[in-house]
Amino acid sequence: MKKKTIEKIPYLKLPENVKKGAKYVGTTAVKVVGHEKHLFLEVYRNEKESREIPLVRIVLTKKDFGSYFPEQEEWTRQKIETDGGYGRLLWNAREDSGDSYQQMKKKNALSAEEDLERIKSFCKTTIWNEERWWQYIQCHQNNITYAERSRAEKRKYERRQTALEERIRNTKILPEAKILKIANERYFHQEHYLYYKKYGNWVQIACSKCGGVTDARWKAGDSYESQFQRIVQEPRENKTGKCPMCGARGTYKCQGKAKHDYSKRMHLFLGQKYKTTGMVIRYVEVTKEWKLELIAGENSTEMHGAYEELSGVEIARAYFEPGKEKQIDYHKHSWYSGEDFWDDCNLSGNYRIGIEEAPILTDTYKEMKDTVFQYSALKEYAAVVGKVNPIEYFERYEQTPQIEMLVKLGLLDIVNELVNYRYGIVADENARQPDTFLGIRKERVKQLIKWKGSIRVLKVMQTEKRMGQTWTEEQIEKLAETQLSYGQIETATKYMSLQKLMNRIEKYSGCQFTTACSSAEQVIRDTANTYMDYIGMRLALGYDMNNTVYQQPRDLRAAHDKMVQESNKEKMDERIREVEQKYSNIRSNYRKLRNIYFYEDDAYMIRPARSAKEIVEEGRILHHCVGGDNYLRKHNDGRSYILMLRFKDKTEEPYITVEISSNKPEIIQWYGERDRKPDAKNMQKWLKHYLKQLKEKQEMLAKTA
Repeated sequence: MKKKTIEKIPYLKLPENVKKGAKYVGTTAVKVVGHEKHLFLEVYRNEKESREIPLVRIVLTKKDFGSYFPEQEEWTRQKIETDGGYGRLLWNAREDSGDSYQQMKKKNALSAEEDLERIKSFCKTTIWNEERWWQYIQCHQNNITYAERSRAEKRKYERRQTALEERIRNTKILPEAKILKIANERYFHQEHYLYYKKYGNWVQIACSKCGGVTDARWKAGDSYESQFQRIVQEPRENKTGKCPMCGARGTYKCQGKAKHDYSKRMHLFLGQKYKTTGMVIRYVEVTKEWKLELIAGENSTEMHGAYEELSGVEIARAYFEPGKEKQIDYHKHSWYSGEDFWDDCNLSGNYRIGIEEAPILTDTYKEMKDTVFQYSALKEYAAVVGKVNPIEYFERYEQTPQIEMLVKLGLLDIVNELVNYRYGIVADENARQPDTFLGIRKERVKQLIKWKGSIRVLKVMQTEKRMGQTWTEEQIEKLAETQLSYGQIETATKYMSLQKLMNRIEKYSGCQFTTACSSAEQVIRDTANTYMDYIGMRLALGYDMNNTVYQQPRDLRAAHDKMVQESNKEKMDERIREVEQKYSNIRSNYRKLRNIYFYEDDAYMIRPARSAKEIVEEGRILHHCVGGDNYLRKHNDGRSYILMLRFKDKTEEPYITVEISSNKPEIIQWYGERDRKPDAKNMQKWLKHYLKQLKEKQEMLAKTA
C-alpha cells in the first residue's frame, strides 16, 4: 500500500444532505492507486464544522488495509472494530464504548445507499445484518490478516522443514545391529527363557534360544529303558536351567503361568559427530520380547515353539552446533497415514515424549573427538554416575564450561546440582578457579574433594568465607552434619564460639558427631534446629543471650516448650491490642446490645460479647474461627453479632458461640469447641425458645420506643 500517495489524495468530504440523528457519517469511493483498486471509507463527525476533514480514513485493497488519522497524521493497522467485534468502532469516542448494537446503528451511518453497495461489492463478504455495515469491512480485514498469518506460518513451517531435512541428511546412519548386540550382551545379559509343562515324571521344554521343543524326564524311572532316556533337573518357576537341545542356560517359565508374552525395555544414548564440530545425541529404545507358541492338542494346548526377538527404535535426536541453540527432533507415528516421521517439536500433554537418564554407548566418546564437547569430561562423569542424560549435561556444559574442571576434581555432587540446573551454589559463574567459582577459601578445595563435592560441606565452607572466619576441618565436618543455615550459624556465633555451639549440640543430642550412623545424624540435626529455635525465641522476646544461663538450659526440650508458650502469649497480647483498637465499637455498644440480646433461665445464660478481646479469647479457647477479622468486622459494623452462651453457674467459662443476624431474630450459626455442636438436640431446642423470647422482647421495645 502506497501510503504517501494515498495521503496526497484529497478528502471526499461529507455531503450536505446527510442522514439526521447520526453522530458519525461515513462516505466511500473506489480509487486506483498504483494500478490497484482501493476502497476509501472516510468517517466524519456529523457537525457542520467537521465536514471537511474526517476523523479517520480507512483504506482497503484486496490483500492489505490501513487506517489513517489526519489529526495525528499517522497510520495504524487497527481494524474497524477495535476489540475483535464486540465493542466500539475505530472512530468512536470513549463515551460510545458502552453502546448497544441498536445505539451503534443509530449513531453510525453511511451518507448514501451507494456507499453500502460499494462496500459490499468491494469486500465480497456476507454478514447476517446489513444495518451493521461496518462488519463487511471487519470481515474483509479479518480475511486479510488470516491470509497473512497463514502465509507467515507456511513460510515458517517450510523453513523448519528445510532445516529438518538438512539435519536428517547430515546425520549418520544408525548402527542398529551393533546397538542391539550390545544391548543384548551388556544389559539383557543374553537372557533366555525355558518354558516347561510337567506330566508325571516327564516334562516338555520349549527353548526361546533355539526354538525347539522336546520331552525329557525330570525324575528317573525304575525300568531298564529309563536309564537311556534324557534326564533334566526338575524345572521350577524363575529358577535357572539348561536347554537339553542347545545347551543354553535360561530361566524356567511355567507354561500355565505364561498367560502373555514377556518383554523388557531399556534406553541407550549414542553420540555421533555432526558436520564439522557439532554433535548429535541419539536416544534409542531397545526392547527384548520372549514369546511362546501354543497349538490346540488332543486334551489341552501344547507348546509348538518359542522364540525371542530384539528390536530397537530411535525416539529422539538432539543436535548441538557451535553458535546455535540446541534442537531436539522427535520420531512420531501418524495414525492417519500409518507412517513414521521426524518432527522438530514434541507432543503435548500426557503424550509428551520424555528423555530420561540412560547408559551411554562407548562409541560416543570416540565420536566426541574434535567436537565442541571434546573436553566436556562426559566420559569421566558417566563412569562414576552410570546413567546420564547427555543432552542435559551438554546444555549445562555450554552454559558452564567449569563443569569439566569440577568433574576431573571429583566434585560430583556439585556437578549433579549444576546438571539438574540448581545454580544457587555458584558464587561467580565467570570464575575459572574452583574456590572463586564456589565462593570458598582456597585451602578448602582439598577437603571438598575428599567429600566428593558434598553440598552440605560446601554450604558450610561458603558460610565460613562469607562470615570471614577460619574454622578447622573437624568443625566444618561437624557443622555440615547439623545442616544449620548461614543465618542460624551467624546468630549463634554472636553469643558463643563455634566450638561451644558444637559441644552443646553434641551434649543435648546424646550422640557423637561423625559416626556415619544415619540415626545419630538425624538426632543431631533435630537437636541443632531445636537449639537454634530456642535461641531465636529467646532473642525475639528480648532476653540477653550473653547470659550463659539462657545459653545452656539444663533441659533443652523443656526450655524450648516454655519459650513456645511465652512466644504464643506475646503474639496473643499483641493481637488483642490490635483488635481492641481496630474494633472499638464492640466494647462501646455492649450495654445497648445487652439490653436486647441478654437472656437467662435456670440452666443457661446468653449475652453479646463485651469486647473484641473477649471474642478473640473465645475463639482461642474453643479452637474455632470466631476470633478472625471477618466476624469481628461484622460485629463492629452491626451486620451480625457474636453472642456467648454459657452455663448459668459458669458464666465466665466459654461453652457455645452464636452468630445472630442484626436485622431479625435469626441465628446464622452456632458452634462449641472445635466446631462441634455439644448436646445438639437439646441446645437447638433451647436456642429456638431463645429466639421466640427475643422476638417478643424486640416487639415490646419497638412499641415503647
